[in-house]
Amino acid sequence: MTTSSSGSGGDDHSPEHRPEGPPGGSDSADGQRFVLHKPGGEPVRTGRNLPVAIASGCVLGALVFFSVFPWPQLFTIITSLAVLIGLREVNRAFRNKGMTLAVVPLAVGGVAMQAFAYFGGADWLVGATALTAIAVLSWRLRGGADGFVSDASANLFTLVYLPFLLGTWMLLIAHPDDGQYRLVTFIVVTISSDIGGYFAGILLGRHKMAPVISPNKTWEGFGGSVVGCSVAGALCVVLMLDGPWWVGVVLGLAVVLGATVGDLIESMFKRDLGVKDMGRFMPGHGGLMDRLDSLLIAGPVVWVVLSLLL
Repeated sequence: MTTSSSGSGGDDHSPEHRPEGPPGGSDSADGQRFVLHKPGGEPVRTGRNLPVAIASGCVLGALVFFSVFPWPQLFTIITSLAVLIGLREVNRAFRNKGMTLAVVPLAVGGVAMQAFAYFGGADWLVGATALTAIAVLSWRLRGGADGFVSDASANLFTLVYLPFLLGTWMLLIAHPDDGQYRLVTFIVVTISSDIGGYFAGILLGRHKMAPVISPNKTWEGFGGSVVGCSVAGALCVVLMLDGPWWVGVVLGLAVVLGATVGDLIESMFKRDLGVKDMGRFMPGHGGLMDRLDSLLIAGPVVWVVLSLLL
């Protein structure tokens, strides 16, 4: 759905995190590295097969688009599949730290939350989340007291981070007047943050934003995200939602903050659990959770901003 997970320029696939391979050779199973050049002519390696990443992102974007406009109800299937795939990736990552997820109630409740959010709204989403939380905590009782707190924390984190935040996407598309366009606005603006931050960070990035959490995030990349989001937000709100341009700018700025925080949260999550990528679901991208990072946090941000200002 996105071409990059970084809302502030670069990501953890950069040369700072990968050993150098033979000149002109491949540094990963994904194939040849894509090379850009800075204004002075210095080559910059992106650390990924960028054409493959863009192609797979476009395929996923097309799948989302054609599920949104003919029958928006079908989008519940997309987010339900995302819950199941993401749950598999998160469960594998938690197992590396010896923590156990209640996969069955999380899967059943997470899928139900998507349908409840679309057909019942925010009240039903909250209710389904609460019932699923009770179910996963009850499920874990069978394992005894040893490790209960760490397992319970992992389960509740997963419940909120994955199916609940995905459920806010359903609140966007379920809006009775222009829900489909609200969802498209959300995706376009968040992707604009990723693209603007990615290329600005690679070509101009010098000053580190959060070197301890994600060493490749730069303030120059963040500036690229601000510009990309503001322009995309203004255009989407004016052209698709029939709103004033300044609402689009406010939306863009809010998404920049949400997307950047989402990317940093995912980076911290992976560092703490000792994983490089969450999976290999998408060629050139890594796991599904590696691509959803900024979108997960930006979703509720967009819902709140549009609900208040439009």
